[in-house]
Amino acid sequence: MMKKLNILNSENILFDRKAVRNHRDRAAGLDWPRHRFLFDEVADRMAERLLDLTGSFDTVLDLGCRGGAFGRKLAAMNVTKEIISADLSVQMLPEVMSRAIVADEEFLPFKAQSFDLVGSVLGLHWTNDLPGALSQIAKVLKPNGLFLGALFGIESLKELKWCLMEAESEVAGGVSPRISPFTEVRDAGALLQRAGLALPVTDMDIVTLKYPDPFALMRELRGMGETNALIGRQKTFTGRRILSRAAELYIQHFSDRDGQISATFQIIYMTGWSPHESQQKPMVRGSGQLNLGEILGN
Repeated sequence: MMKKLNILNSENILFDRKAVRNHRDRAAGLDWPRHRFLFDEVADRMAERLLDLTGSFDTVLDLGCRGGAFGRKLAAMNVTKEIISADLSVQMLPEVMSRAIVADEEFLPFKAQSFDLVGSVLGLHWTNDLPGALSQIAKVLKPNGLFLGALFGIESLKELKWCLMEAESEVAGGVSPRISPFTEVRDAGALLQRAGLALPVTDMDIVTLKYPDPFALMRELRGMGETNALIGRQKTFTGRRILSRAAELYIQHFSDRDGQISATFQIIYMTGWSPHESQQKPMVRGSGQLNLGEILGN
């Protein structure tokens, strides 16, 4: 307990990690195969980035595994010898994997330089200290080890966020926090460098999903284990008037000709390497051999 208090204090705790675990437990017990498709799709896209790399990654950590989609993809690609699946929720650990462990992304239990590759699919946005979590990931990577991560970006669920804020403001005269403060793309690369990872690369996808109505989207988020886990969230159920008004606004502003509503998911991909002497390094400032004036014709 003292270790946690030294790392996190009441000023920087945004998320209730117990609630995050409970939400994942509940999602696993509802109908996870029906709601996991976004995690499976992102896991596939992440794994396919390895096709451009030579070599293999003997020991892999699938961190926040959510059923093990990333690990299964790597096994099918035959790029690894051993996969360890880890998740905050024991219910989310894949039954078919013999090497599985309950682990919190905020307090990794692994020895330094244990893995050739760490992958995290849509889980790190629930950490209270994202730079700290990335630093721990960097420490458990072997030299020249690779981190592949994907997390929800700030544009995710922008339609739902706006509708809930407008509805609550109209009905209750105020607004309570309801959706996680996601990361911005422009910050992702700096976070990797701050964690001590080399050659950082970030990019982004926008995935737009369609639902018959706003309540179907809310049921989907519950089935994904992605409902509100903010410390400052309203602890009671949202009133029917607020939800009804939010649904009206959603349909009014974000429905198509077929009556379906759109939901935006912004996916930020992060790639970084554990430093190694073999990696390409930037040239020392002032070491260039070509006169810039010659190129410009001055």
